[in-house]
Amino acid sequence: MIPFSVLDLIPIVEGGGGAPAALAGALQLARHAEALGLRRYWVAEHHNMPGIASAATAVVIGHIAAGTRTIRVGAGGIMLPNHAPLVIAEQFGTLAALYPGRIDLGLGRAPGTDAQTVRALRRDFAASDRFAEDLEELRGYFGAAAAEQPIRAVPAMEVEVPFWLLGSSNYGAQLAAMLGLPFAFAAHFSPEWLMPALALYRQLFRPSATLRQPYAMVCVNLIAADTDAAAQRLFSSHQLAFVRLRRGRPGRLPPPVDDIGELCSAEELALVRHSMQASFVGSVDTLHDSLAPFLRAVQPDELMIHVMVYDAVARLHSLTLSAQLRERLAAAERESTHASDRSPLRPPEDTHTR
Repeated sequence: MIPFSVLDLIPIVEGGGGAPAALAGALQLARHAEALGLRRYWVAEHHNMPGIASAATAVVIGHIAAGTRTIRVGAGGIMLPNHAPLVIAEQFGTLAALYPGRIDLGLGRAPGTDAQTVRALRRDFAASDRFAEDLEELRGYFGAAAAEQPIRAVPAMEVEVPFWLLGSSNYGAQLAAMLGLPFAFAAHFSPEWLMPALALYRQLFRPSATLRQPYAMVCVNLIAADTDAAAQRLFSSHQLAFVRLRRGRPGRLPPPVDDIGELCSAEELALVRHSMQASFVGSVDTLHDSLAPFLRAVQPDELMIHVMVYDAVARLHSLTLSAQLRERLAAAERESTHASDRSPLRPPEDTHTR
């Protein structure tokens, strides 16, 4: 059965309780994901975004890990160009010491924000060009060998943290392959690069001390409801938020609408459809029919689902239905495997001489 995991941007909704309510809702969602047997719960670093409450990503991970027991919690991801590698090593080394065996560190190369905010972070855009070097430095702070270094990240040198490389293009795929690291692809907003990036990653992968074979996780938008119409209505909040971001007016997650076409131009709707091709929206039956061929074509080792839903109860229900979908997909896969294993009946060979 393919593992399912969750990416949560921790949306702050219009008319809601602000960031405190969003962070409380994130913990509720993580606990629900844990109860459903999902593998990971990741949050992502974004700055200067009034609708996202996960800017202090390491702090949020600590909040989620403290309120759960078994689910892996991590960053999907930390935007390394925004930080000194030593600081990230100290933060995630501390998290791993507090919650051993449960912390993931996914790393991205993009700054995740605008130029003005990059300056406010006291960084510069050229830091992205040093990503490979910064990554090597960061990895060097973890594990027993780091204890012999003149600069040590305490307590990172006493723990091991799984590193993931994130990508929305070919760069991350190539670097992950070269270093023998697991790779997570952001198909939820960059679907056109999905297949080329995965092909490169699998083709160029070099086994490492931590990973013998390539391991690819793919993130998609997935919203489930009892009916297709209800799911499409829920999805309209995410679509509207995307359009407002493209208009240069990002804000809190808006409530769903019956007809998004009344609020967006035809050009904007076309952009939404293109950028969100890797979106699966509908009832469990509909999702099974659309997601199964996607999984057969892409062959991910793990599926991460992004659930951007306005209403907290509907978001929890969407996750419940997603777990049901996972079970149906697994059952169908088992049936297919059993069918292929069955040898077809053949008539006995004709040994008569004609």
